[in-house]
Amino acid sequence: MLLDEHNSKLLFETATIPVPKGTTVFPGEEDDFAPGYPLPWFLKAQVLSGGRGKSGGILRIDDPAEFPAKARKLFGREIKGESVPFIRVEPGEDITHEFYLSLTVSRERRCILLTAGRQGGVEVEKLGADNLLVQEIGLPGGPAPHQVRAAFFHLGLDKDRFKDFAGLLDALFRCLLDNGLLMAEINPLILTPDGRLVALDGKVEMDDNFVDLHPEAEAYYQREHAAPEENLARDAGLSFVRLPGWVGLMVNGAGLAMATMDLLNFSGLPASNFLDLGGAADQKRMETALELLFGDTQVKAIFINLFGGILSCEKVALAMQGALGGKSPEKPIVVRMSGKDAEAGLKILRELNADNLHMAGDMQAAIAILDTIRPPQTEAVDYPAPLDLPLGPRPAPTGWQSETIFAVDADTPILVQGITGREGQLHTRLMQEYGANVVAGVTPFKGGQEILGVPVYNSIAEARRAHDIGASIIFVPPRMAADAVAEAASNEIPWTVCITEGITQHEMLAAFGRAKGSPTRIVGPNTPGIIVPGRTKIGIMPTMPFMPGPVAVLSRSGTLTYEVADRLTRAGIGQSICVGIGGDPFIGVDFVDMFEMIRNHDQTRAVIVLGEIGGQAEENLAEYVVRTGFDKPVISFIAGQTAPAGKRLGHAGAILEAGGGIQAKLETMGKAGFAVCPSLEAVAETTARALE
Repeated sequence: MLLDEHNSKLLFETATIPVPKGTTVFPGEEDDFAPGYPLPWFLKAQVLSGGRGKSGGILRIDDPAEFPAKARKLFGREIKGESVPFIRVEPGEDITHEFYLSLTVSRERRCILLTAGRQGGVEVEKLGADNLLVQEIGLPGGPAPHQVRAAFFHLGLDKDRFKDFAGLLDALFRCLLDNGLLMAEINPLILTPDGRLVALDGKVEMDDNFVDLHPEAEAYYQREHAAPEENLARDAGLSFVRLPGWVGLMVNGAGLAMATMDLLNFSGLPASNFLDLGGAADQKRMETALELLFGDTQVKAIFINLFGGILSCEKVALAMQGALGGKSPEKPIVVRMSGKDAEAGLKILRELNADNLHMAGDMQAAIAILDTIRPPQTEAVDYPAPLDLPLGPRPAPTGWQSETIFAVDADTPILVQGITGREGQLHTRLMQEYGANVVAGVTPFKGGQEILGVPVYNSIAEARRAHDIGASIIFVPPRMAADAVAEAASNEIPWTVCITEGITQHEMLAAFGRAKGSPTRIVGPNTPGIIVPGRTKIGIMPTMPFMPGPVAVLSRSGTLTYEVADRLTRAGIGQSICVGIGGDPFIGVDFVDMFEMIRNHDQTRAVIVLGEIGGQAEENLAEYVVRTGFDKPVISFIAGQTAPAGKRLGHAGAILEAGGGIQAKLETMGKAGFAVCPSLEAVAETTARALE
């Protein structure tokens, strides 16, 4: 959640960070404005994009009579496509010097970065090589004294200012931790003639997971910055992003939603939105989703694309039946269902006998139907064709020897953390039904019970005294899940699989810091887990898409894993190992770690990598494959190729940073010899050729 300047400064004030006085003015209030502080005043447009000054978003007032006209001028202005919902008015400050100071969460470096700049202002990174000092800060400790001193001396402040600077930096760090911030930027930090350090401007980004866990943080969300449909989706817990096309999109699971968005865009049927129902597609969510799409004049037709994994297509169909209330949909709807209870779901929808409701057997059939109901005079949206790179030559052998092996099998003894909860019990039963060897469970203060024939302990330490444990699986709520990961690592459990999603990034960074030096391989968080088809599963993956065979499937998305496994199975291609590495920015085991184990896995003859926009995981894998001479064929598919930059699509890791270069990601994989598939349709066929 990105905060505007005004709300950023309100947050800074709660953390005792000095900021100028400020007053908000909304349209219609400009004639009665009387702030009670001296001239000059500065009128500052409150938008979420940067570069307001260059775009005319900051105006100076030297005469109160000028205020109404200049305020109305700002209200009528667009800044980088954003309208100005309100302004903040501040008195002028005398400035001796302008600096830059920020704390940001770095996905690439897996730490907090403390950045201090001798000069502040627009594009600080372009103010010379010596302007910025960047230091890595570990969690949970925070800046070490020597790092505080280094930042202070870099800025060149007088020694009398050290106490104030150290106090301000400590307050900024505490603000970051206490509010789940991904970024806390002061630009500029000014020094006044009387020696005060003041945050003249502020920019804050708050972790959405933190906001979900702390309802009080919603006070900093300014609804005026979002479109009405975005606010409606937010209130309903839906992941929604507006796009420029005309096909309304409704999908379960971020990975499949991104892949479907790409398919529409590449097929000349541009999507008007990204909408991820998630795993709880009940009637209320379905009603809200349909209300959004029916009420959007840009949407001319709707594509509902569902793969039933944990989610039942039959239950979604019943929810949709209730949402339609016995009426035909207002706009054409094309429905594709596959996976769990798909036939039952499609039967329910067919029996509605509703006009404007079309059933499709697969995604290509859905595209064909949408093409026939294309309305006249729809605007084309130009997307480049997807890359289609065949399997390249294998990297030359380098003699690389891996010391790790994949050691999860039918006999692996499994411990369930959070076994007494609803999800823990449900998936313990499903794992047992698949043949998984669940030997123990842990829930603090519930020790001594027995769940599904499994003894429950208060701690992993207790459980280990009675059982050998080869792996743990975590069904613990987000507030406690990071500590559950750290508990497994401190007890040196060989594998721990963290299913939980919604954990704040700070807490996972701290947990990974505590796990350093432990032999535990952490999978996730926000993962569907591990399945060895026909042998065992440690996770929530449905079993019906999978069958034993020679292909490993490694993925950042649960729904894409199920979708691809189902396509492989229907093509007669089984799977050796399937691992969801997790959809969050900070995860444990990554693609490279898995490849280190798979290269020694005799049952695996080929590997499928299902990636997404955001991060460097796929590029790092390509570099590893070339450097180590990994000689098994690699087939890849990347979802989200047509995603807009800077928008989070479903889960926290799926965000394309500005200038994030999806083409560069794909080309890097192609140069490493990966087959880069242009669509999900191509994955099974390409894999079959690789196995010949």
